Amino acid sequence: MPRRSLLAQTAAHAANYLDGLDARAVTPTAGLDDLRHALGRPLPESGMPAKDVIDELVRDVDGGLVGSAGGRFFGWVIGGGVPAALAADWLTATWDQNAALYACGPAEAVIEEIAGAWLKQLLGLPAEASFAFTTGAQMAHVTALAAARHRLLKDRGWDVERQGLFQAPAVRVLCGGEQHASIDRAVRMLGLGTDALVGVGTGPDSRLDLKALERELAAQPDAPKVVCLQAGEINTGAFDPFPEACRLAHQYGAWVHVDGAFGLWAAASPRYAALVRGLEVADSWTTDGHKWLNVPFDSGFAFVRDAAAHRAAMTTSASYLMTAGIGVGGPARDQIDWTPEWSRRGRAVPVYAAIRELGRTGICEMVERCCDHAQHLVREIGALPTAEVLVEPTINQGLVRFLADDGDHDRRTDEVISRVQAGGEAWFGGTTWKGTRAMRISVINWQTNDQDVNRAITAVGNALQN
Repeated sequence: MPRRSLLAQTAAHAANYLDGLDARAVTPTAGLDDLRHALGRPLPESGMPAKDVIDELVRDVDGGLVGSAGGRFFGWVIGGGVPAALAADWLTATWDQNAALYACGPAEAVIEEIAGAWLKQLLGLPAEASFAFTTGAQMAHVTALAAARHRLLKDRGWDVERQGLFQAPAVRVLCGGEQHASIDRAVRMLGLGTDALVGVGTGPDSRLDLKALERELAAQPDAPKVVCLQAGEINTGAFDPFPEACRLAHQYGAWVHVDGAFGLWAAASPRYAALVRGLEVADSWTTDGHKWLNVPFDSGFAFVRDAAAHRAAMTTSASYLMTAGIGVGGPARDQIDWTPEWSRRGRAVPVYAAIRELGRTGICEMVERCCDHAQHLVREIGALPTAEVLVEPTINQGLVRFLADDGDHDRRTDEVISRVQAGGEAWFGGTTWKGTRAMRISVINWQTNDQDVNRAITAVGNALQN
């Protein structure tokens, strides 16, 4: 089959899927055994026409896809893909450039350079900060904290890239205690060990306890330390007190890292920008593009004030690599110097396209629209019989639970969540917050509209009647 016809056929399948999202169940309708039966075959001995491969693939995954690309998915913190980003992602795969070096794909290297500068402007970060495009906030944390490890140990006469961590000064990582698990895993992956994590504590609003932070900083004043702050706690959307926490941390020589996987995008909105005021003086920041920028998976960003430490922690060389070219504006940027990966796709291309499609104004409107929908969902669901609001949204995250006559509210909450998911009209997930089970409401998809919100409220109401 001619390649052009195959791509047209595939585009038609994709368009049919997207066009049908509004009518499809958000919850998968096929079970594990169904999917294994449909997709499981003996290893092929001979090939088959590409057209048939695509047709059968679309047929066999039917019922096994979560409707997270649509406007009625309110679980985890998962965005969709704005049209330009989706189309640009297809082109990224088509061009098939290795976005590791300028020499491998000059256009993609320059796109990444420009997109990185745009992101710093949108997020209110220092112009001098370096940046990296990663698979998501997980590897963005690894990248930023590797830079922190380098700088903190170098300041104490230890070359961690050459000497490793054995007998190195122990790095302490101070968090509120309600940090995202990706911070814990980054600490593990960097060889610091989770014993290095110190949960200093948070208040009832999930914000970092400043007095407790100062006590921990003062306990070992000369030890290398990282203070991890949150711009958008995963359950409540809470923001730590950045000006005060950064001042304290820097007073004791600590590196400040900000996890802003979704909350950092509050900077794009004049209505919410006050929530992130003061974090620009931190030392590193992470956020995701596949959340509020609504580009396809996988897309994360790391930013580091100390560009030299960032590059030292990540860069590598080999005799066969070609050095970056020299242009009118100075040397080209080799992406491999800033990320933990070698071969990689051009993640900046859909980011560049999304920013051009939306512009600063469109991104602001999208952030504020999602926050409005989250507030409406929490308020209206919270007004349903036996429902109770635990956390009203600061931005786009809120918590509700459902009360049981027998007092087992955790069980009742999980039952209602399961019924909503099984109904297929909307998807909410569960979480445990401060020892209490809750239904977590997250609105971050560019497509979510008033009708989607009303359908979701009705779905919860129906689940409560059972």
